[in-house]
Amino acid sequence: MLDKKFNPAAVEEKHYKLWEDNNAFAANTQSDKAPYTIMMPPPNVTGSLHMGHALTFTLQDILIRYNRMQGKDSLWQPGTDHAGIATQMVVERRLEGEGVTRHDLGRDKFIDKIWEWKEESGGTIVKQLRRLGASADWAKERFTMDEGCSEAVRKVFVQLYKEGLIYRDKKLVNWDPKLHTAISDLEVEQRETNGKMWYFNYPLEGEDGKFITVGTTRPETMLGDTGVAVHPDDERYKDLIGKNVILPIVNRAIPIVADEYADPEKGSGAVKITPGHDFNDYEVGKRCDLEIINVLDLNAKLNENAPAEYQGMDRFDAREKIVAEMESLGLLVKIEENPMTIPYGDRSGVVIEPWLTDQWFVNAEVLAKPALEAVETGKTRFVPKQWENTYYEWMRNIQPWCISRQIWWGHQIPAWFDENGNIYVEMTEEEAQKAAGEGVKLTRETDVLDTWFSSALWPFSTLGWPEKTAELEKYYTTDVLVTGFDIIFFWVARMMMMGIHFMGEVPFKDVYIHALVRDEHGAKMSKSKGNVIDPLEMIDEFGADAMRFTLTAMAAQGRDIKLAKSRVEGYRNFATKLWNAARFCQMNGCKPVDGFDPAAVQHPVNRWIVGKVGDIAAEVGRQIEEYRFNESANSIYGFAWGTFCDWYLEFTKPILNGADEAAVEETKATTAWVLDQILHVLHPSMPYITEELWESMADERANQLISSSWPQKVLEDADANEEMDWLVNLISTIRTTRSELNVPGSVQLDVFLQGASDVTVQRLERNMDLIKRMARLQKVEPITEAIAQGCVQEVVGESTVFINVVDHMDVNAEKARLEKEIANLDKIIGGKEKKLSNEKFVANAPADVVETERTKVAELTAKNDKFKEALARLTTAL
Repeated sequence: MLDKKFNPAAVEEKHYKLWEDNNAFAANTQSDKAPYTIMMPPPNVTGSLHMGHALTFTLQDILIRYNRMQGKDSLWQPGTDHAGIATQMVVERRLEGEGVTRHDLGRDKFIDKIWEWKEESGGTIVKQLRRLGASADWAKERFTMDEGCSEAVRKVFVQLYKEGLIYRDKKLVNWDPKLHTAISDLEVEQRETNGKMWYFNYPLEGEDGKFITVGTTRPETMLGDTGVAVHPDDERYKDLIGKNVILPIVNRAIPIVADEYADPEKGSGAVKITPGHDFNDYEVGKRCDLEIINVLDLNAKLNENAPAEYQGMDRFDAREKIVAEMESLGLLVKIEENPMTIPYGDRSGVVIEPWLTDQWFVNAEVLAKPALEAVETGKTRFVPKQWENTYYEWMRNIQPWCISRQIWWGHQIPAWFDENGNIYVEMTEEEAQKAAGEGVKLTRETDVLDTWFSSALWPFSTLGWPEKTAELEKYYTTDVLVTGFDIIFFWVARMMMMGIHFMGEVPFKDVYIHALVRDEHGAKMSKSKGNVIDPLEMIDEFGADAMRFTLTAMAAQGRDIKLAKSRVEGYRNFATKLWNAARFCQMNGCKPVDGFDPAAVQHPVNRWIVGKVGDIAAEVGRQIEEYRFNESANSIYGFAWGTFCDWYLEFTKPILNGADEAAVEETKATTAWVLDQILHVLHPSMPYITEELWESMADERANQLISSSWPQKVLEDADANEEMDWLVNLISTIRTTRSELNVPGSVQLDVFLQGASDVTVQRLERNMDLIKRMARLQKVEPITEAIAQGCVQEVVGESTVFINVVDHMDVNAEKARLEKEIANLDKIIGGKEKKLSNEKFVANAPADVVETERTKVAELTAKNDKFKEALARLTTAL
C-alpha cells in the first residue's frame, strides 16, 4: 500500500539510480529505430544550477522522454564547456587566497591547477542536473577540451586558415585591462551613466587666435588624435578642410578631414579622430588615410607614445590632468552633462578599452551567407518565429569574428612563428616544423581560442568528427536546439556557420527559444535584489516534479515566466492529488489486469473515459511536438485533476459499491488502466512520481515507465461521450451558479429542465442519483413550460435549466453583497487604469512594475465580471 503522503526525496534518488543502472537514457547507434537528437547546451564547468538552467533542461528532458516513448532512438548528448575566461578567473581567485599568481606558476603548472580544479568541482552542475531528472546519455558525456573535441578544434582552425577564412591582423578590439585579453562585443556590458562632454579649442596651424572647437567624452585619448573630422556639407568648416590644427599638449600637426561621420547637429559639428582608441574613429581613419597612434598599454595606462609627464599614468588620472592642463592653456571651452553608455567587461567589471593589437579573425561574412540562407529557406526554423528577425539582424550585419584570447586556459592556437614573423598553421608542431624547414626555429602562438569557437562545433565534434563515426552518420542533423535568446548570436549562429561549412548540412532542424524566468513581479532575478529563487531549494522543499511541472506549465511561447514560490507549492499539491488518487484506486482494489482490453468495455462511463484518454494523449503529444509546453501541462493537469479525479472517480463510486459484479470488475480494471495512461502522459514532465506509481500500482511490470510506449487512441463511442459530457456540463453549471450566488452547501435545490429532448430525458433518468448527489439537489425533473420567477436560468444542450435559488437564500442580502463587491472593485480598477493612462508613470516606472499593474487590472476585471454576471442572474430570477 502506498504511504499516506508522497515523499519526493524518498523516490528521486532511487529511480534515477534504477534508470541509469538499466541504461534507460542510452541511445543505441545500432538500433534501426528512427533517431531523435538534442544537443545539450553545455553549461560552464564553473557553473551551478540556476532557474534558467532548470527551465531549459526541463523542456529538453520533456522532448527526449516523449520521443523515447514514441519509439525513437533518442540521444540527448550531454557535456560541459571549459568556459575560458570564467574558469581562469575562478582558479586565479583561489590562488590569490594562497598568495600565488598564475605568473608565479608559469603556464603549464597553472593549466595543471585548472585541470585539478575541474576534476574536483567541474561536475557540480552535472550532479545537479541529475537531481532535476535530466535523462541525458551520460555515458557519452563530452567536455569542450577533451581529446576528441580538441582535435576537431585544431582541424577546423587549420582548414579555415588554409581556405583563407582565418587570418591574423592588427585591429581595434575590445580590450579588458584587468584580464589582459580581447573580448567579443557580446561580452561587453553597456551601462548607462551620466557622463560629461568636454569642449576643447584646437589651434589652427599658422593662424594665431583661430581655433576649431571639438567635443569629446574621453579627454585621455586626445594624445592619440591624428585628425579632426567635419561633415563635407557643413558650411561652417568648408574652408578649413585640408588645413591642419596643432594638437595641444603634444604639439603635433593633424589634418582637418571631411567625413560624413561628423554630425553637424551634434556638439560643435567637429569631432576629434583617434583611430587607435575608438571603433568609429578607426573607420574614419581608414577612409581618410590617418595615422593610427596607440597611447595606452595593456593595463590602460599611458605608454611611451604619450608625452613624458603622462607616461605610466592610469587613463582616468590622465583625464583629470589633461583637462586641467587644457584649462591652464585657455583651451577648455566648456563642460556639459552628457547621458551616455560606458562599455564594461561582463566578467571583470572594468571599463573596456578599444585597443589596437594583433589578433586572429574569422571571415564571418563568408560563413554567414549559407547559414542565413538556411533559415530564409526553412531548412532551420525558429520557434517562436519572431526570433528569426534577431538572427537575420546579426547575420546580415556580421563583422569579422575576433577568435583569439590572451589567456592561458583554452585551446591554444595551432600556429607557429619563425624569427622573421612567418606563420605556419598545422595540426602539430612536427607538421609546422616540416613546413618551415629543418633547422628553422619556431615559437608557438600563446593565444587561445574564444570559448565560442569550440562550442560552435558542438553538434558534430561531440559525435566524433573529424572521424566518420556511426554516431555522426545517425544523429547529425539534430532535431531541435533549446536555448535562450541571449545566445542566438553567441552560439546558435556560429553553430549554423560551422555546421554547414564542415558537414554540408544544418546542425538542427528547429531552434526553440525559451523565455526568461523572472520573479513574480516580472523583475529580473538578481542576488543584489534578493529575489533569486534557487531551483535546488525548491526541489528540496517541494520535489523535482513540482519544480519541473511549474516551469512547464508557465513556459508559454514568447512570454517571460513570472515565478513565485507559491506556484511551485501549488503544483506540489497536484502531485499530492495524483498520489491520493492512486491510493484511492488501491483501496478500492483497482489494479492493472493482465489482458485487459480497454476497447471492449461496456459501461458508458468506462467507454467515455477510455475515449477521453486517447484524446488527451494525442492532444498532449501534439502540443509537445509543437513546443507549446504550457498547453501540454495544462491539458494533462485538467484531465488528471478534473476529468479523472473530480468526475470519473466520482461517477464510478456507485458502480464500485453496487451489486453488479461484472460492472464492478470492469470499472476496477478500467480505473487502473486509465491511471496507467495518465502516468504515461505525465511522465515526461513529472518523471519521478509517475515512475514510483507505475512501479507501485501493479504486482509486477514488464518494464519501467520510462521505457514504455506513448498511449494511442483505442476507442471512440459518440453516444457515451455525448451522454457523459452532457452530465458533466449540467452538474458544472449548477455548481457554478451555487458558488457565484453564495448558496450554502447544505441547501438542496430544485432544478427543472424545459425543452429537454427524449434523449436528454432518458439521460436524466439514467443518471438521476448521480446528478442529485454531485449537484446537491432535492429534485431534478423535466417540465414543458418556462418558470416565470424564482429561478436562475442557464442553457445546457437544447434545454433551459431553471435553478430555484430564491426559496433558499436571502436574495436582497445577496444582491447587496454583490453590488458592494462590484462598486469596490470598480473603484480599485478605476484608480489603477488612471495610473496606467498616465504617460509619465508608464515612461518612468520600472517595466516590471507597469506590467504588474496591467496584470492586476486584468485579474480584477475578470473577477468583477463574475460578480456582474451573478448579479444579472439574480435580477433575472426576480
